[in-house]
Amino acid sequence: MTTTAAAAGYDAVVLAGGAARRLGGADKPGLPIGGTPLLERVLAGCAGAGTTVVVGPRRPTGRPVRWAREQPPGGGPVAAIAAALPLVTAGTVLLLAADLPFFDAATADRLCAALTGTAPATATAAAADAAQADAAQADAAVLVDAEGREQPLAAAYRTDALRAALALLGRPVRAAAAAAGRRLPTLRLPDPDAVATDCDTWDDVERAQARARARQAD
Repeated sequence: MTTTAAAAGYDAVVLAGGAARRLGGADKPGLPIGGTPLLERVLAGCAGAGTTVVVGPRRPTGRPVRWAREQPPGGGPVAAIAAALPLVTAGTVLLLAADLPFFDAATADRLCAALTGTAPATATAAAADAAQADAAQADAAVLVDAEGREQPLAAAYRTDALRAALALLGRPVRAAAAAAGRRLPTLRLPDPDAVATDCDTWDDVERAQARARARQAD
């Protein structure tokens, strides 16, 4: 029997702060891709979360979320994660950037299932056993892009392990998100559909717009 992310039980943290310097200071979470703001697209992808915490300036959202703010404001991803974790109660937490226009519920399921050892219903017994063995040794499941780069803000973490890792870091200001999970045993999941594609530059935004239009045309 398959297990969805919602059934497995997870919370989500979406990082929606930052200065968007490569976008000239534009309101990146509010940029529309395919007619829908980036933040709303990410929130749709993690709609199965028990609690969703958005870290950044408050704004209207299409579904209820809880809000947090990193200290100091603009203090970087690790400070943002630290601000959100006190609001997380589930044993698994998704960490997501707010600029992932193609993150979807299937990917949320896949990331959380990797940590619970849940194999697809069509998996062989050997594959199911291997999935459980991998999950037992891992505290994080991270998407890896086509160039082999881990995407720590398109990932699932065991909440207690992430809290412990942050405590060791001491909340350094402006530390990269990768620092939060660097010491954690990690499952690296291929991302063949480029779900973890983000929008850091205007070229990225234009490519995402084109991809969204192509999807709508299908």
